[in-house]
Amino acid sequence: MLVGTAAVLGVGSVRAERTLLKAGDQKGGLRALLESANELQGLAYDIQWAEFPAAAPLAEALNAEAVDLGPIGDAPLIFALSNGVRVKAIGVNRCDPYGTAVLVRPDSPLKSAADLKGRRIATNRGSIGHHVALKALASAGLKPDADTFRFLPPAEAKLALTQGSVDAWATWEPYTAMAETAGHARVLVNGRGLSSGLSFLAATDSAIAAKRPALQDFSQRVVRAQRWSYQHVPEFSAALARIIGIPPDAARLQFERRRQRWIAVDAQVLADQQETADFYLEAGLLKQRLEVRHAFDSGFAPAG
Repeated sequence: MLVGTAAVLGVGSVRAERTLLKAGDQKGGLRALLESANELQGLAYDIQWAEFPAAAPLAEALNAEAVDLGPIGDAPLIFALSNGVRVKAIGVNRCDPYGTAVLVRPDSPLKSAADLKGRRIATNRGSIGHHVALKALASAGLKPDADTFRFLPPAEAKLALTQGSVDAWATWEPYTAMAETAGHARVLVNGRGLSSGLSFLAATDSAIAAKRPALQDFSQRVVRAQRWSYQHVPEFSAALARIIGIPPDAARLQFERRRQRWIAVDAQVLADQQETADFYLEAGLLKQRLEVRHAFDSGFAPAG
């Protein structure tokens, strides 16, 4: 029967198998952006989504090639590369890093970064929250010791803060906005002046080699969707809240203050990313210096 079908259709008319793009996401943000801007319509390939609560498990999935691509911050990308994950940044965005912050309970006596001396901070190891916490400590002339950090995923870190088993929580959006608007925490130290605000769309080397046209189209859709989102703030904020399941006021707050924009890979991007890598080396979190320029593939979507 199969032979007969092939004979009727002719070899040249047998439909080619569609590419499957395995897309990782963090807290549904990327998918929400594309869905709300109607950029998931008319695809010439299929997308299989996988959601992760933070960058570390997403990096593990990239390493295992369980996903082809996903959004990842500057510090987590450095950790992934230092651990041998074969990925490259195919898109770059920069945002206001205010929401990458060290949070404390509303009634906490802590008033500044200097007050973190001897305190316990919950965060994800290698996350942008971890990076900002280390930067905050350094800005006050402090160094972490063996008891400074408790490495926990966001949900557990928030619980540890509210229950008082840690003094602070170093995290990122939308967790910062969610904690603020719910009255569970306040910002002690924000990321301005401490973080570059860079994050990336990263893809595995194998996906870049085998699925480049799909990755190119996907990255262009992300750039267009980001542009659309800032032209339709109320609509996108409502869609974001609905799709990722967070309160509307938190969705709008984190979206508006991030002011995220896709940019080209330029000398400043490379310099900022190298500074972050060198900071981690000095802090003893990397075994050897990482040359970040090798971790970019600039042949994808242009700045939006």
